[in-house]
This record gives sequence, structure tokens and C-alpha cells, in this order.
Amino acid sequence: MSASMPAPAAPGIELKPVTMFGPDFPYPFDDHVRHPAGLGSIPAERHGTEVVVIGAGISGIVAAYELMKLGLKPVVYESDRIGGRLRSETFKGGDGTIAELGAMRFPPSATTLFHYFDQAGLRTEPFPNPLTPASRSTVIELGGKAHYGRTLADLPPLFHEVAHAWKEVLEEEASFGAMQAAIRDRDVGRIKAIWNELVPVWDERSFYGFIAGSRAFRERSFRHREVFGQVGFGTGGWDTDFPNSMLEILRVVYTNADEDHRQVLGGVEQLPVGLWTKKLDGMVHWPDGTSLKDLHNGMPMPGVARIVREDDGKIAITDRWGNRRSYDAVVVTCQVWLLSARIDCNEQLFSHPMWMAMERTHYMQASKTFVMVDRPFWKEVDPSTGRDRMSMTLSDRLTRGTYLLDQGDDKPGVICLSYTWNDDAMKWLSLPVDERVRLMLHSLAQIYPDLDIRQHIIGHPITVSWESDPNFMGAFKANLPGHYRYQRRLFSHFMQDDLPPEQRGIFLAGDDVSWTAGWAEGAVTTALNAVWGVVRHLSGCSARENPGPGDRFDELAPLALDD
Repeated sequence: MSASMPAPAAPGIELKPVTMFGPDFPYPFDDHVRHPAGLGSIPAERHGTEVVVIGAGISGIVAAYELMKLGLKPVVYESDRIGGRLRSETFKGGDGTIAELGAMRFPPSATTLFHYFDQAGLRTEPFPNPLTPASRSTVIELGGKAHYGRTLADLPPLFHEVAHAWKEVLEEEASFGAMQAAIRDRDVGRIKAIWNELVPVWDERSFYGFIAGSRAFRERSFRHREVFGQVGFGTGGWDTDFPNSMLEILRVVYTNADEDHRQVLGGVEQLPVGLWTKKLDGMVHWPDGTSLKDLHNGMPMPGVARIVREDDGKIAITDRWGNRRSYDAVVVTCQVWLLSARIDCNEQLFSHPMWMAMERTHYMQASKTFVMVDRPFWKEVDPSTGRDRMSMTLSDRLTRGTYLLDQGDDKPGVICLSYTWNDDAMKWLSLPVDERVRLMLHSLAQIYPDLDIRQHIIGHPITVSWESDPNFMGAFKANLPGHYRYQRRLFSHFMQDDLPPEQRGIFLAGDDVSWTAGWAEGAVTTALNAVWGVVRHLSGCSARENPGPGDRFDELAPLALDD
């Protein structure tokens, strides 16, 4: 049930693509990283200066990769493994088949992220979201009744009414068509004019309030709102997001972040690992053929236990084994909760309003469980019904979303038995993997009574609950109503000219610092903000023909609301 409503183009005129350009900070990060002038320069005497990067997820790896290209020496600290929530886990006893435990689907509108896919030489293919050609078919089972279809047109009128109501409310309450046109044209003035009117209206109101208070849904029944929550748009049900600020949802739908998803062939963990191992030529300071891995003698530094300001102004990092080293600049890309819950971080490094913003960050829980099966049996047609034996499945049962991942007819298949968020994810938290699988198979057996999935399972199941991992404590940020001011503080922290000296030189990055948490694009773009901040901190600057995000901040800055 797509949110997109592209305006018809004149004959012979191709519409410009919608990208994740704004709306809060409409800066062209994709053009910035592709510019032949590069991201800037630092004074020659600063070449080789060590800069800490805490966390080797995609934000940390991109920051380190770009800092290395500028002639600095990134020193990456990592508490677990390279990749963060770009985690491709291999099935034990398998043939290299993987399960994507974190991010697994990526919108083409994430053009900065796709730049790094190209850098790492990765290929993508369509992801089997509901009612898309890649999924072949979809079953939506609600209230014990299953509906089979290949497109929305195959579903009963109720689903069409819900889809139309969603499109109507976006247009009436959020100027959807005008905003998408402005994003396509990268019309900064128009984007900001629309968005700056919406921010104070919708910051303190929830997603459910947006739906329930709209004319389009008020004129229809509660059942319509219920079905929308369970089926949603793009990737499936969104009722677990109902408590969140409506601004979070608008950022997703405006930028097509929930449409036309791609998956990475061979697993997305190849991206951070590929950038870590990629040998580059033509860099400042470093010899041809140098990689991040080379600068670290093969492995990142251990996880960070303590961060303090030294008397000489440098920032001291103590690792988990008690080793202490001092640095001129630090980029922190881990979840910001860890700075108070897992890392002994000197309180004076951040202002009290910044600590408030970090502590108020709201993380979504997320759980996935995968099994490997002998073959993609779901493509077989049941002769009695003429339908696929199994389909991508949305349900109001415990499983919520079940995805079928096809590697080819001659290879094992993968089933994501369940992908759930928030309260639905918490239902699985205390259960071991075998119990999770048993309950999920029981739920699916009610939808597919003539199909025994168990007979196809091979290898060992894989599961994850991100909220139980002490290195993450949640899957991704999702602002609650009233959190806009906090998010602005986090995002804008890389602009440090107005900070006192004791708070400079430590930069926040990562998807929870971004406006688009839950999407790797936000992790990447905030890494580029931090790179600009480090360059500025070390007396460097951007190329005149390629001004960085900080150079244009005053022009493009997110709306500041009064406290």
C-alpha cells in the first residue's frame, strides 16, 4: 500500500527521482561525496594526526574511510565486530547462506548510501516487500481471514479504501504532492517553507493522532484505522509506530524511504567490511594501496570504557583492558545511550541540554527470527488453488511479518519467520530461539494449514532481539511527540564554534543522531557531518567548489523551536 503519489509528467519528460534530500536539513550529501574536489583538506603539519572513531558500524566506518582519505589517521574502537547493525549472520552448518539481522532493505532514494555501495563494488536486487513483484504473492491474514494477492488490485475493497484514505490524509494534512515535487527539484526554499510550517504542528502529536484526527479516516470506520495499522504502507504494518511523533513518519514517506527496496547480494555486512579492507590510491599522506585495515594492523582497537578531557585539552580514551591514549578529536558513532549506560563519559564533555537530548532518545525494539530451508518451496504452485504454496505474509498474529528470501532454485532458501517491533518484539524477548521458532511455526500453520514448513528446515535457526544486546540497547531511534528540539541538538552538535573549549573536539554521528534513524542513509550522512567538524577542528576547510554541510549550515539549518 504505497504512500507515493507521483504527479503525472508531461509527455517526453522524465520525473526527477525522489531522494532523501531533507526535509529538515536539505543538503546534497550525495553530490558532496561524489564531487571531484573531495571533502576538503587539512594543513600539512596535521597529516597523520590520530582521530578516534568509536564504533565500527557503517557510520564509524564511513567517517574513518573519509578521514583516512584526507590524510588523517583514524583509530577505530569497536566492542564487538565490524558492521554494527549491518549484520549478516551465516547459518551454522550451511553453505554461506546468511540472515540479515539488522538492516536488510534499502531504498534507492538513499543516494549517499548507494554511493558507498558502489565504492565497495556491491550489487543489489529488489527486496520481496508485500504486494511487490519481488514477493511474487502476498497473504494478508487479519481476524482469522486470509486474503491472497499479487497486487493491491487483488485485495477486497476495504484495503483499497484504507489505501485511498492514507493518500488523502497525506495530501490534506501534510502537502504530500507539493513536498515530493520540491524534493525532486531540490528546491530548498519550497522544502523549508512547507516543512517549517508542519514542524510546530506535528512535533507534539503522534502518528495515531494524525490518522484518527484526519477527515479521511474519521469518515471511515475504526476498522479502517485498525487495518491500516496492521497492514500499513510499503513494508507492512506500522501500528507499532503509532505512539511516535508524526514528523518521523512524514520524513519516511516524503523521501520514499519505505518504497522500492533493494537487498544486497551476499549480505550488507560486505559494505562496512569492504570499506575497511578497500585499498586506495592517490590519497593525501598515505601511500598507494593503504586501507583502514592496514592502518590498524588488521583489527580495530578494543571497546571503549572511559572518555575524559585531559588538562592539555586532548581527549583521553581508555579501552576495556585499561589502556589509555590521548587524541585531538573523537567521533562517537555508538548509540548515544551508551555514553551514560556503558561508557564512563566525562559529564563536562557535553552541555546539560545535550545530555538531556541523549537521555530522552527513544529507541525502538526489534526482533527477527530466520530459518534456512532446503529450497524456495514457496514458488511451487498448489494445483488445487492455483496459488503459491506460501507467500510473503502479513498477519495480526505473533509473527506479524514473514518474508521469503530466494537465492535461486538450486540453493537453500531463507524464511524470516517473524520481523516485529516495539511491543510485538518484546513478546519474544525472554524466549530461546527454538521456542520462538515453535510458536512462529504454530502461527503460520493456522494461515497455511496444508503446509508443513518444518519438513523443509535445515541448519540452525538464527534470532536477534536488539534491545537485549548491551552494545545497542535497541534497534533504532524513533522520536516521541515533543522530541524535535532534542533531535535538533543532536544533529547540530557538529557545529561547535559556539561551544566552550571543554566541549569541542568530540563529535556525535550515527543513525540516532540523524533525522532518519532506522535508515542507513542517516548513519552515513551524519558521519559526513562529523568529518566536516573534525576537519574544521583541525584547522582545515572544505574545497571552495564543494562546500561541506557546515559551510551551508546557516542557510539550511533545521528550524529552531522556542524552548
